Amino acid sequence: MPNLLSSFSWSDAPHTPYLDELADDQRWSTWDSVERLCRGPQPWPDWLVTAAAAVDTDLGLLKSGKEADVSLLERAVPGDPSRSCVMAAERYRSSERRLFHRDTGYTEGRRVRNSRDTRAMARKSGYGRGFESGLWAHAEWAALVTLYAAGVPVPYPVQIDGTEILMEFIADGDAAAPRLHQTRPSPSQLQSLFAQLLTAMQTMARLGLVHGDLSPYNTLVTGLDDVEPRLVIIDVPQLVDLASNPYAYEYLHRDCTNMAAWFTRTGLEVDGDDVLAQVLAHAW
Repeated sequence: MPNLLSSFSWSDAPHTPYLDELADDQRWSTWDSVERLCRGPQPWPDWLVTAAAAVDTDLGLLKSGKEADVSLLERAVPGDPSRSCVMAAERYRSSERRLFHRDTGYTEGRRVRNSRDTRAMARKSGYGRGFESGLWAHAEWAALVTLYAAGVPVPYPVQIDGTEILMEFIADGDAAAPRLHQTRPSPSQLQSLFAQLLTAMQTMARLGLVHGDLSPYNTLVTGLDDVEPRLVIIDVPQLVDLASNPYAYEYLHRDCTNMAAWFTRTGLEVDGDDVLAQVLAHAW
């Protein structure tokens, strides 16, 4: 499935007209139907539409991943173009439809409270596979909420409903923001992006957390036409705990060396071991 992130433009998004009936790609907003704890942290951003009269319109697939698909979704009040926002909708697949299963090392130290659920996952029953998919979705939701509240640059988590997470769509002007590996920043922009990255990793370390799969492929960049572009970290369901996960240090070292290698190739000399030391200095 082609990745449409680079080709999407705001002009492609239709504004929802006044509707007597919903089309096949539409539904009434699910904002009011989810529990309060399943909504993003307050204060809610100004761009977010929370009106009960809003309609969600699926604008098409952004990318098809190994574990989840991400689509664009417009939430708008019919007949009021000023009350509209476009979000990313990440929908986790059930276990049997995944193309990839994350290393079980990521889940070391995590606990499933209900022993029935643990047994169901071990048996690979239909219920167990569905429960496991929900675990990954809720792990990403919890990680986004925690990181956003701490000031780590991640997309704003709008809501979770089952295995669907709605979050801020990171745009760069009229198009989707590129991934870091697709960019060629100036020397001064590289300095700024690295400083943002280091601050984000140090903030996570103070929380006792490690991204675990950090690379130029799951970081986005906005504002490359500006002096100081903005770095945004994505893909966080595998977030690991420094204290309870025996592989956390190994994952952190890999995160540091992966990012250092890209910055060095792009023109800013960065040593992965030095980054590791600077991050660990902020742990706890």
